[in-house]
Amino acid sequence: MNLFGRKDRKSGQPSAADASPVTVGSDRSPLAHRITKDLERAETLASMLAHSRAARAVEVADLLAGMYIYDWERLSKFWEDQDEIEIFLQQICRISPQRWHHWIQDYDEQRRDEEPRKVWQLLKGAKPPAASNDKPLSRSGELQTILQHAEQLAPGRDMVEGRAIPILTCECVLLAIAKTKDSEIGHRLLATGLNVASLEQSARNPKHAPRH
Repeated sequence: MNLFGRKDRKSGQPSAADASPVTVGSDRSPLAHRITKDLERAETLASMLAHSRAARAVEVADLLAGMYIYDWERLSKFWEDQDEIEIFLQQICRISPQRWHHWIQDYDEQRRDEEPRKVWQLLKGAKPPAASNDKPLSRSGELQTILQHAEQLAPGRDMVEGRAIPILTCECVLLAIAKTKDSEIGHRLLATGLNVASLEQSARNPKHAPRH
């Protein structure tokens, strides 16, 4: 299914956003991992979704929806019934179908300008982190656990201060969600018909490295 007339990328071809990993961490603790630009943009969208419902933290559902909205062409191949996963994400994020489709269609156009913050115009009443006086939302405990699992699954590594740290991709995070046994959202995600074997192959053995 080609949602909203979007052009599919060639299978196995990463976007330009995959090329350079993004540093994630703080000055107070050792850097645990880096993320691709695609995942960084998905995290930006996740924060927007969390802000739009006045949440105190970014949840796993927010990041899952962010990955869906940002890069569905790459992730859709892991589902046979793509309508089912779309409905599932609308439900867990408490978004009406009309608003959900509007965001996807408009953001798909906006993201080609490499300006993720423009999508804030689609979230009525929400403010981008740079324009907000509030502190950035923290990650929920469950989301932190998911990212730790993703670190163990990621095949890509980058050297930082003499340490080899994992590079997280959207596929690695999606796989971590699906393989976390005590995660309710993980169980519900599997029920949508996710092809875990295909996803694991893609996450663990990417055709292209996540960085130059």
